Amino acid sequence: MPHFAKAAFLGLAAACLAGTAQAYTVYVSNEKGNSITVIDSETQTVKQTVPTGRRPRGITISNDGKSLYLCASDDDGVEVIDTATMKVARTLQSGPDPELFILHPSGNPLYIANEDDAQVTVLDVRENKVLATVPVGVEPEGMGISPDGKVLVNTSETTNMAHFIDTTSFQVIDSVLVDSRPRFAEFNKDNSKVWVSSEVGGTVSVIEPGTRKILKKIEFQIPGVTAETIQPVGVRVTKDGKTAFVALGPANRVAVINGETLEVEKYLLVGQRVWQLAFTPDEKYLYATNGNSNDVSVIDVASQKVIKTIPVGEAPWGVVVSPN
Repeated sequence: MPHFAKAAFLGLAAACLAGTAQAYTVYVSNEKGNSITVIDSETQTVKQTVPTGRRPRGITISNDGKSLYLCASDDDGVEVIDTATMKVARTLQSGPDPELFILHPSGNPLYIANEDDAQVTVLDVRENKVLATVPVGVEPEGMGISPDGKVLVNTSETTNMAHFIDTTSFQVIDSVLVDSRPRFAEFNKDNSKVWVSSEVGGTVSVIEPGTRKILKKIEFQIPGVTAETIQPVGVRVTKDGKTAFVALGPANRVAVINGETLEVEKYLLVGQRVWQLAFTPDEKYLYATNGNSNDVSVIDVASQKVIKTIPVGEAPWGVVVSPN
């Protein structure tokens, strides 16, 4: 092949590859359906529905994509599901009523919020061994971890605090008072901010992790929507930190926030009682679980538009996407 023809061919191939979205698998936990819905991100269609333990809520995945972790809250356990077979491989100790959890960036351990016991359980997932229990505020739920894995943040709904925990000593190093009923914590990838949503308070507190000072409390106002229905829950921030998305519960909107100015730029209309969010690894799509309309909204991140609604199981709660 002549040099110029070979160069043209390689350029065309590269352009085709650049225009093709990577196919990922999306997993949605259905709280009342006692199931997981499996979605293909390329076709945006449901591949299968898998039965689970009772009241599945928090859901995450191992770094290699082979193990799915699921909080079976009413069974007081964390199910480990083999993604190749979608069968439960084993059940981990979790402490009572696990709701949300987060994996260390290395893939182990798993940090679990135990709502009924006001504690965080630190669990070695390989050995199924509890490494520590950390007392926190009343009704712990949200779990976020710094990119380097050194600091864990837990939100306690009744105490209205974000607890900063040292992952080496398993000690609470600081507690930051936020607005009522904090639900979720999310770190920027550069560790410059922690976003803590307060469901009843109707705000998101953006905290500087080093000083634990609140940089700003973001408020939301939507024309035609009453203030009491604006209930921030799930938060996701793009890798470059330029955009944050916040699920606003019964307001049926996802807020789009400028990650640098911390100003709300727009609201995206989604399904009823939007709860949790998850990006595809390439950040082409963002998936939002809508608990009362039993569906998932697919948001195109670049255009910031909802492009599809996918029916799933009863009361979709959590969502995670395969890493590859």
